Amino acid sequence: MKRIHQLLVAGFAALCLALVTGAAVAADIHTKAPANFKKVSTLVKLPDYLPGLGVLYVDPSTLPVGPFLGYDKKGHLVNVTYMVPLKDLESHKNFETLGNKLGDLKINHTDFIYNPGHPGVEEPHYHVIEWLVTKQRQDADLK
Repeated sequence: MKRIHQLLVAGFAALCLALVTGAAVAADIHTKAPANFKKVSTLVKLPDYLPGLGVLYVDPSTLPVGPFLGYDKKGHLVNVTYMVPLKDLESHKNFETLGNKLGDLKINHTDFIYNPGHPGVEEPHYHVIEWLVTKQRQDADLK
């Protein structure tokens, strides 16, 4: 019986540690991209800093849609961008769970912007940009 009690206590402690670690990882996204995310400029021919979006990171397994995490020059997460191919919109493709693994982010506003293509996503697509900062800060900080 004592051994069962020890196993239960150890199991509960491990569960608590996992919950705390998970919360720490989710909180860390605001200042550092998750380990599986790579700087976009290391994957395709783009500059490290993109005016209007920031320094972008993406999990390569989610390309071309993303999510792409945009950090300002001070290293703070300011946006989450999805690059949705026009052909996927035209074929009525659903995108239901794109940002589920990012944690609970507070969205300030959203931009929906057409892009004819660029390195990494050459085909026409839309940038769906969920901003975590105000429009004023977006305009001031991401020039």
